[in-house]
This record gives sequence, structure tokens and C-alpha cells, in this order.
Amino acid sequence: MMKMRIMGLLMTSSMAVTVPAYAQQQTLAEDQSPPSDEIVVTAVARGQNRLNSSVTVSSLSNDDIAKAAPRSVAEIFRNLPGIRSESSGGEGNANISVRGLPVASGGAKFLQLQEDGLPVLEFGDITFGNADIFLRSDFNISRVESVRGGSASTFASNAPGGVINMISKTGEQEGGAIQATTGIDYRDYRLDFDYGGRISDSLRFHFGGFYRQGEGPRQAGYDANKGGQIKANITKEFAGGYIRLYGKYLNDRAIGYLPNPVLVTGSNSNPKYQDLPGFSINSDTLHSRYFRDNVTLDGRNNLVTRDIRDGQHPLVYAIGLESQFELGDGWNVTERFRYSDVSGGFSSPFPSAVDTGSAIATALGGAGSTLTYANGPKAGQAFAGSDYLAQIVLFDVKINSMNNITNDLRVSRDFDTSIGKLTATAGFYKSRQTIATDWLWTSHLFEVAGGGNAALVNLTNAAGQALTQNGTYGYGATFFGNCCRRSYDVDYNTNAPFASLSLATGALTLDGSLRYDFGDAKGTIAGSDLGGGRVGVTSRDMNGDGVISIPETNVAVIPTPSAPVDYSYEYLSYSFGVNYRLADDVALFARYSRGARANADRLLFGPAVSTVTGKLTDSSAAVDFVKQLEGGVKYRNGGLTLNATAFHAKTEEQNFEATTQTFFNRNYRAYGLELEGGYRAGPFSISAGGTYTDAKIASDVLNPAVVGNRPRRQAKFLYQVTPQYDAGIVTVGANVIGTSSSYAQDSNQLKLPGYTQVNAFLTVRPMDRIQLSLNANNLFDVKGFTEAEDATIPANGIVRARSINGRTVSASIRFDF
Repeated sequence: MMKMRIMGLLMTSSMAVTVPAYAQQQTLAEDQSPPSDEIVVTAVARGQNRLNSSVTVSSLSNDDIAKAAPRSVAEIFRNLPGIRSESSGGEGNANISVRGLPVASGGAKFLQLQEDGLPVLEFGDITFGNADIFLRSDFNISRVESVRGGSASTFASNAPGGVINMISKTGEQEGGAIQATTGIDYRDYRLDFDYGGRISDSLRFHFGGFYRQGEGPRQAGYDANKGGQIKANITKEFAGGYIRLYGKYLNDRAIGYLPNPVLVTGSNSNPKYQDLPGFSINSDTLHSRYFRDNVTLDGRNNLVTRDIRDGQHPLVYAIGLESQFELGDGWNVTERFRYSDVSGGFSSPFPSAVDTGSAIATALGGAGSTLTYANGPKAGQAFAGSDYLAQIVLFDVKINSMNNITNDLRVSRDFDTSIGKLTATAGFYKSRQTIATDWLWTSHLFEVAGGGNAALVNLTNAAGQALTQNGTYGYGATFFGNCCRRSYDVDYNTNAPFASLSLATGALTLDGSLRYDFGDAKGTIAGSDLGGGRVGVTSRDMNGDGVISIPETNVAVIPTPSAPVDYSYEYLSYSFGVNYRLADDVALFARYSRGARANADRLLFGPAVSTVTGKLTDSSAAVDFVKQLEGGVKYRNGGLTLNATAFHAKTEEQNFEATTQTFFNRNYRAYGLELEGGYRAGPFSISAGGTYTDAKIASDVLNPAVVGNRPRRQAKFLYQVTPQYDAGIVTVGANVIGTSSSYAQDSNQLKLPGYTQVNAFLTVRPMDRIQLSLNANNLFDVKGFTEAEDATIPANGIVRARSINGRTVSASIRFDF
């Protein structure tokens, strides 16, 4: 079997890795190769030398990841140039975009997250099921590789903006490690482990995982993060190829952070953000030891009590197969298959409004209304009218199934012709993604207080009528007009034949690829939003005392009948690139691509799908297209690496946002420049990246007033810098992440200030195989706002926003064996 050694350069996040041309993603070996031998393996037809390819690729080694001190995979991704990763939601539920492509609602709509070359979920923006919720980083990860734009549109379905691929270790390197980590200034305990090696000359294995428990980076008042993951694989090598079996078990409970209240003074264009009294925007959260149970009705309208502490709860059982082999006569086959049994839930409080207690009491109960603590140490005592109170809609979603089965088969061959080497690839991709969830929202009055000690609050009107029941104002999304009691079960089938040709002649490489996606959505949806005479609110004795209280007259139910979903779609993607090798260490490239993303569950409950037939009322609503033009230069010489890519993108967007109950139907355009590089000189190294983006809303069917504005939360400049000094026994460095200002909403009024976050790391190796580490995330405890619900500063000055987490410092001890 043909083998090559690949490198694990620590100096720069821009380095890809070298593997055999036919053996994509197979091994990570120990030897270092010169930069000119780097091979791209993600979202391409076959492994290809980076300086000969017309795609933009970056990668992070497991050592690079450790330096960034990430508390989630989203915090890893923000170290990739061109990626905007809003890492303020906890260990999942991040908003992730690329090169100015929009995040109109949430998740990673135009960017696909993969594990070992296959998608975690077929769609990255499933409502309350974003793909990163079901993804964890641990010692199993060899590297993270990303492709922005380029061939992603034709070598992955629903990924026109790019692909981020987390690639696992496969036992190529003998040995393993165990690491214990504890929080220094926050309560968190974690154990990581892995081991791999050879069983025989042709058989190797790797396994690893983690378990952790703790409160998390914010004060929740309970162990908000609890669970772990185990992954394993075994690889059998044979003449001309290999076959690998692998599995994954993930059962984790991770707190999910939604917007929290912050006091804003000044003007919309020059706002000053500061903490509310007794509540830190980057260290506290609207979770509490006294807000743990949600009494509600399930998807079948049966009484149930759900545990809010489950937070983001992914439960995943996955098995897969990967094989690459030679058929003879130069033909090579790659087969990837995975089945994932996915379920769990999402529970987190969302503030529909925040104000003083007296203001909310008057608004909800009228003049003379009073407030008292419903639970906690002050239960029964008066709640001061000057203290802050939140009207909470508890986003409680039961994920019945997000099972997916995926298969990617491709065949390729090189042909020697009179004008150069021609590489042909053809394949077929098939997936089936289930989305079955129940939305079980409820409404509560909740104290705004830090430390995880906030209590629920009761409201009584002037006539002595209790308007709440143990702090519950309504057993549905009462503060949202009783919307959103939903249950749906829909299967999405995706089929995609694809093909590519690449011609290498001298210093010139030309390539083109096509992908034809066709699929369908079939299932049923039920909910109070469907209309047609369906009644979504009833009266019911929720506490079993034989009396219907006022809150019990607002009990949300799943109404009948359900509505069908039964439509199909199709679209063609294409991509053409050219690369010219000016010299051994310099290359120029250019590429034009048209890709698309099929809309999934966010299309439901809106005007695009008929509630009578399940067919599309507008066929164009099923697919959003993205057109991209990019070009740049790549340079490799010794310890210096430089890349520059100019890009232009036009994007269609039809979407739905659950928090604002808003539909979108618009077009965007963006252009910009992406820079990245790295340099090593002796013990010193530095890697850096920056992306300038000029984006605007080009058209909007539903809200023409925003045309010409910058899309919300889109900063013009993002950057990351990682300097490091390695003296052998001691390594010290920093990982700096920054962004310029952006706008909270598309109206371009309230600004989100720019910020710079510094993460620092110190590693000491006192003896062979032992490593002590100290990592600080957000060392200077800055406030960094990634989103806000309010378009302008409200009259009371309270904005609901998400900030990055405050400073957390962790210490680790690692044993290698």
C-alpha cells in the first residue's frame, strides 16, 4: 500500500496535512514534510497538494486547539479565518457563518459541520437542534480542517458556504494520554483520555473520550454541565487500501445560554453597556437552583414535569464505516457510511421582557398589583418594586428524533494524456434526516439576580386574584401571544450524484465539478400556528388541586388535526477553478461557484408550505442559492506561510426565527478580503488571520426598509493572532480573538461594540511524559456582545443580549504513555 508521512506543524493554523492522493483522511503520522507537500482532504474530489489546488483551506492541529483554551467547539471555529463563530451560547447553539453569508435566524445554515467527512446533521440550522449541539472536541481529534467557498458546493450537499471537518485520530501513532482538568476560578472538573496503536502490521485502533461535571463558566446554581463522550475506531489495511469501522456515544448535558439583560446608556450609535445591579452580563445567567422544573403538557397533551437542568442534551449513538481501495487499472474507490441515532432536548429561559417589578406588575396586573417571592429563601415575602424582573418564556423542546443515515460513494482515476494528467471523479451521496420535535414552552416571572440564586415570583392583582401559580404565568408561550405549541415529524431525503474533472498540465491546474441535488420532505406537523380553526389554548387543572386558577386557563395544547408535509425539490450546483504555480513556493488561484442550501424545518409553519396538501405554495422557497467568486495567492517558504483571498458572494435567504416569530425573504451581497499566515523562527512562532467583509441586504420582499443596510451582527473585520514561545521545558503564548463593531438588528440602529478577547496558555514539562498546563479564557474579562434582541435602546435602558463568557482559568495535568 502506498504510504506517505504527513506533518503536524504547530506554528500555524493555516497548515493542511499530507496524505496519499488516494487515501484521503487516512492517517496522521509523525514525520514532518515540507510545506509544498501539503494536501487538502476536505470538500474536494481527492487529496490534492494545496499549492496546486484552487480552494481556500485552513486547519488546526490538536495542539493549536489546546492553545486556544476553548470551552466549546464554536470557540475552536472562531480561530479559522473567514469564519464568524458567535461562541456565546454555551457548548452548543452557536451561530456560525462564513465570508459575509448571513445568519438571519441561527445555527450554521450555509456552512456544514462534519465529523470524518460526513455531516453531523444534514442541516446545520435545525431549530433548537443546531449541529454543534451534537459535536464535542476531545483527545480523539487529530485536526480541524475548513474549506471556505470553493468546491464545498459540489462535494457536500447543503454547504455552499463551506465545510468544517473534525478529523479523528486513527491509531497511526502509538500511545495515548490522560489529562485531568479543573477550573481555578469556576467549578468544573474534566477527565480526557485516548489511546491508539497497532494490533498487528495491518491492524490499528484508536479510542478516547471525556467525562466532565461542573457548574460551567457562568453561575447557574447547580451542575449545569454533566456528561461525556466515547469514540473508537479500528482500521484494517490491505494492499491498495483500508477499511475502518468506528463508533461514537455522546450523552452530555450542557447549559445553553440565551440573551441576558444588560443596561445600555448613551446613544444607539455610541452605546455604553454595563451590568445591571447584582447581575453580571458575562458571568451570570437567567438560570437558578430555584428554577429547575417545568410543568407542562407533552407532545400528546399529557401532563409531564421536565428538568430544566438538562439544558442542551444530545444523546447520540453512531456507527460508521470508511473504506478506500484500488480496483485495479488505476481506479480508486472511497466509501463512507454512518448511521446516527440522535435524540435529546433543549431547555433554556428566554427573556421576552425585563423591567422593574413595579412596571411589570402594572403592565400585567394593573394598578395596585403586588409581587411576592414564589420560592427560595424569601418565599412569601414581598418582592421590591424597584428590583428587576424578567418575563421568561421557557424554550423547552423535546427532541424525539434527529436520526440520520448518510452514505458517500465516489470513484476516481488518473489518466495520462498528451497535455497533462487528467483526474476524473464521480460519486453519489444519499442521506435521510429525521426532524421530530415537540415544543413545550411555558411562561414565568423570574427574578433578575446573579449567583444562581434567583427565585420565581408571584403576581396578585388589586382584587386579590393570583395571576401566577408558583411563578408560572401561563402554561404556554403566553408572553408570545400563546404561539409556538408545536409537534412535528418530518423526514428529509437528499440524493446527489456528482462528478469532477481536473487537468494538471505543467504549472497550470484546471478543474470543474457538478452536483445535482434532488430530495423531498415528507411527514406531519401540528401546532397552534397552523390556523384553520385549530384551538391551541385550553383550561386544565395542572397542579391537581381541583381548582382552575387563572394561569390554568392559559394551557397550551397541540391542536388537531395535523397537517401534511409532502414536497420535493431539485437544484444544480457547479464550481470551476484555476490554479497556476508561479514557482515551487507561490501559486495563484481563482474560482467561481454556484451552490445552494435546501431549507428544512424553518420553512414549516409559514406561508411556503400548504397546510392542506403539504405542497409548496412557492417552489422557489425550498432552495436558497449562493453564488461566489474568489481568487488569491498562496505562498510557502521555510517557516513562512502567507495566503490572501479576495471574495464576492450573492446569497438568497428564506428563513424563520423562533424568538421573534419573524420570516425572512431577501437577498444579500458581500465582498471582502481574507488574509492568513504563519511564521516560525527558532523557538518563536506566530499564526494570524483576518477577514474584511463588506456585506449588505440587496433586496427584501417582506421588509424593504432594510435594503442597503448591513446584515445584523456582521462585523466588517474579524481577526485572530496566536504568538507562542517554546523554550522546550516551558511554552507560553496567547490566542487573541477580535472583531470590529456590528449592528444588533438589520435596521442598523443599535450597535454591538467591537472587542478583543485574549486567551493565554502556559505549559511546563517538568519531566518526560508529564505536562502541566494553565489556560485562561478571556484573560482580561472583557464584555463581548455577539447578539441583541433589541433594535434600539428601550426606554428603560435594558437590552437583552448575549455576551461571551467572562474570565475562566483552568489547570491541567497530563500523562503521556
